[in-house]
Amino acid sequence: MAGHSKFKNIMHRKGAQDKKRSSMFSKLSREITVAAKMGLPDPDMNPRLRLAINAAKAQSMPKDNIQRAIDKASGGDMENYEEVRYEGYGPGGVAIIVEALTDNRNRTATNVRTAFSKNGGNLGASGAVSHGFDRMGQITYPASAGDADAIFEAALEAGAEDVSSNEDEHEIWTAMDALHEVAKALEAKLGPAEGAKLAWKPQTTVEVDEGSAATLMKLVDTLEDDDDVQTVWGNYEVSDAVMEKLG
Repeated sequence: MAGHSKFKNIMHRKGAQDKKRSSMFSKLSREITVAAKMGLPDPDMNPRLRLAINAAKAQSMPKDNIQRAIDKASGGDMENYEEVRYEGYGPGGVAIIVEALTDNRNRTATNVRTAFSKNGGNLGASGAVSHGFDRMGQITYPASAGDADAIFEAALEAGAEDVSSNEDEHEIWTAMDALHEVAKALEAKLGPAEGAKLAWKPQTTVEVDEGSAATLMKLVDTLEDDDDVQTVWGNYEVSDAVMEKLG
């Protein structure tokens, strides 16, 4: 498994579950609020909001939290969140894209730049690495949703473009403008997805050695711990042997 998902799995195994859960709920709430503000507060009429709510439910976020995040969108005191993207290089020449929702661009930029510089990386200009990625839709289901063949068949019928399965999860890739349509078709067959979002899929990947992987993991962890950061994408691959040594 490449990029974001691999290190997410490592970090879950390494502990700090409560802190991660609280941070995850905060990020999910922010996405729900922004989605509700950008469109209608009704998930049946707002595809982005529907995906955000489904992602929150998949992580067992309480209904009250979800409703509060929706209600916040119509409140006059709501922060004005902006979607911003940062691009840079991590240890081993890995390309990294950071997506954030922020109400203070200066704060977020400073935090992201500091995370890169303290963990063997450097922040680049806009467009520095994104040319090496394809902008696509990504839908994830847990391994328990079905075996690889069944998921592949369901994804094919729903109009997806590619499927990647491992022992933890299934990643289903779609054309960017087909994400909502494919997610809805899959929901009818498999139930709500664990996650569905626009993603950055690397065109090629970089094999990371043990020394670089440890520092890279720390960089990704630091970035994901920032409340403003929603998602971290990378073009890295880590072998099972290196994973064992880190794990």
